[in-house]
Amino acid sequence: MKKNTKKIVMILFIALMTAILAACGNDASKENEAKSGTGEDGLKIAIVTSPSGVDDGNFNEDNYNGILSFIENNPTATVKAVKEPTGDPAAAVQAVADIVADYDVIVTPGFQFAGVSSIAVENPDKIFIMNDTEPTPVDGQTEFDNVYAMNFAEQESGFFAGIAAALETKTNKVAVVNGIAYPSNVNYQFGFESGVNYANKVFGKNVELVELSGYAGTDVTGADVGGNYAGSFADEATGKVIGNALIKQGADIIFVAAGGTGNGVFTAVKEAKDDVKVIGVDVDQYDDGANGSENIVLTSGVKFMAMNIEKALNSVVDGTFKGGNVILYADTDSTGFIKEEGRHQLSEDTLNKLNDAYELVKDGTIVPASNFNEHTPEEFPGL
Repeated sequence: MKKNTKKIVMILFIALMTAILAACGNDASKENEAKSGTGEDGLKIAIVTSPSGVDDGNFNEDNYNGILSFIENNPTATVKAVKEPTGDPAAAVQAVADIVADYDVIVTPGFQFAGVSSIAVENPDKIFIMNDTEPTPVDGQTEFDNVYAMNFAEQESGFFAGIAAALETKTNKVAVVNGIAYPSNVNYQFGFESGVNYANKVFGKNVELVELSGYAGTDVTGADVGGNYAGSFADEATGKVIGNALIKQGADIIFVAAGGTGNGVFTAVKEAKDDVKVIGVDVDQYDDGANGSENIVLTSGVKFMAMNIEKALNSVVDGTFKGGNVILYADTDSTGFIKEEGRHQLSEDTLNKLNDAYELVKDGTIVPASNFNEHTPEEFPGL
């Protein structure tokens, strides 16, 4: 019995040493494994979102759909959705800090996650995919090897929405409703206004932009940007109030770039007695426009986020991931408008004019105004 016992002990000792050596090897290659996605269990992904969560039918959900599409082609990968309930930037960063140890890649859609860069510096073996923001500088550093921060040229999508609104309005009054004057939201506003001004000049229209007193936005620099800002992305009641007020002033097409607040605008339009349409934002919102046998969505000004989230995840698993801060434009088919048959109500003439304008934006002939590109909706290249 003693001889057998010693043999068993020796076997266990050898097994233990093998495990320890393997662990040391794993520690040494942990960073490479995280970046190449070659772990046996597949990539462990987390997405941390604003209070509206991954089923908001809009911004967050489109990011999530990009992850789900990736998982379809990489079935060993997993995803965990985490909802940060306040929307506060400090709380958003803390929510990421709380889970960072458990995941290989963390996706953070939203301006409030800029401060996650500090966590990225402390966790160089983790990958961070940001959307709609740039990382906050850390000790003067603005780009990080393990952070891919994507922003979209929302002004381009807003520009197409503005042209569509100006060409399709019957009252010659249109408007845009926004949530908070974060850069991406101001980009939508300025792009929309640029599109209306373009249609007025190039196509001989005479369309007015309706703005309500008391709802002007203030951007992150403290500048007054005008517009119709609800002050929240999650206030349907205020969205409905703004929507009703705009309809009362004669606006018959409203571009809704306000997150969950925009649902209130949709409700106001659905309940309106007049013929009023909305233009959706970020994603194709045609299904949200169903109103009995009718539909209130004219088209949607979109950012193709899911496609780009999936591309970023693919780069992690194929070993080509590269950190950096990028802005995605029409030249990569990352911005645009919904023109698929059955998903819009644009006339053939409007659709043709939009397609022509898209090519001019794509090749850089037209550069719509944005929050910080030093152009204004009244004066920009191509107008």
